Amino acid sequence: MPLRLITGYRLRRAMLGAVVLGALTACVDKAPAPEQKPERVATEVVSFEPTAADLSLTGSVAARVESQLSFQINGRVVERFVDVSDRVRAGDLLARLDPAQQQADVEAAQASVASAEATFDQARTTFQRQQQLLESGSTTRSSFENAREDLRNAEGSLNSARASLGNAREQLTFTELRADADGIITERRTETGQVAAAAQPVFTLAHDGEREAVFDVYEALLLDEPSPSTELTVRLVSDPAVEAKARVREISPTFDDRTGTVRVRLTLLNPPPQMGLGAAVVGVGQGRRQDLAMLSWRALTADAKGPAVWVVDETTRAVSLRSIEVDSYRTGYILVKAGLKPGERVVTAGSQLLREGQVVDVAQDASA
Repeated sequence: MPLRLITGYRLRRAMLGAVVLGALTACVDKAPAPEQKPERVATEVVSFEPTAADLSLTGSVAARVESQLSFQINGRVVERFVDVSDRVRAGDLLARLDPAQQQADVEAAQASVASAEATFDQARTTFQRQQQLLESGSTTRSSFENAREDLRNAEGSLNSARASLGNAREQLTFTELRADADGIITERRTETGQVAAAAQPVFTLAHDGEREAVFDVYEALLLDEPSPSTELTVRLVSDPAVEAKARVREISPTFDDRTGTVRVRLTLLNPPPQMGLGAAVVGVGQGRRQDLAMLSWRALTADAKGPAVWVVDETTRAVSLRSIEVDSYRTGYILVKAGLKPGERVVTAGSQLLREGQVVDVAQDASA
């Protein structure tokens, strides 16, 4: 009997403990969770300003005037007297075609002239004799007229033969290619033994005189319409310490279909001797002015599309990741072309742990 009483007592204590434990657990579950503080971030306000981006282009030095030298007739090249980088003077012989055919034509024309001269001399002698006979009444008017007509025909044949000879001699000169100005040979397109077609370029001759820096530029990088006083700086790629001022002389009105670029020519002002023809140069200036937003480089992050920034909603203080188009990257900052609006607030510090829609505590404006 006492054993049963002790067992029942212990059972009642265990049940009472379970009830108390359950009550305590319920109290703990209903306790409020501690409030999570918003992430503290630094921001700056977006502002677009007209900006001329720095421009750096690679090109080469060329002569302002160049000649594409070619033969005027077809023929096989038998002699070449110059090569690339050779300096020539106006009238110098550069190359020669095989002149055998043209020389034969000259000799044939000379024979024709000799024959025509003999015929003319005979016709003139006959005419003079008929004229004398007519005056003395020893010939008829008809014979005199015939002699005069023969003289006219002989004179016409002689003039024609002489013209043919002149043309044959001119064709012979066409077998020689000569420089049309003082300058430097910058390109050669034929070899001895090759057949050159009429008007087919054989040499490129850069004339002495003004030098230019020539660049092929994409449309988006084109300069604003330059004024006559606008100057740019051109430096040698091999030695940036060697530089010269330059002015834009010409912007081609047409595009290169293959590259999508426009050719820009700059006149070099007193270029140093090191800036020889063909030298690689870099042109430094400012590109077309456009509205760009300057942001601290710390604002830049990325999404699946590329560069992006965190934008803060002014009303809810929630952040969202926004794709942007960067115009250029500078030391300490970036220039944004598109993707943002003036007055929007961008996170510049504290964005490492941000997530879409997260509410933030704006600490300060980095631009302030």
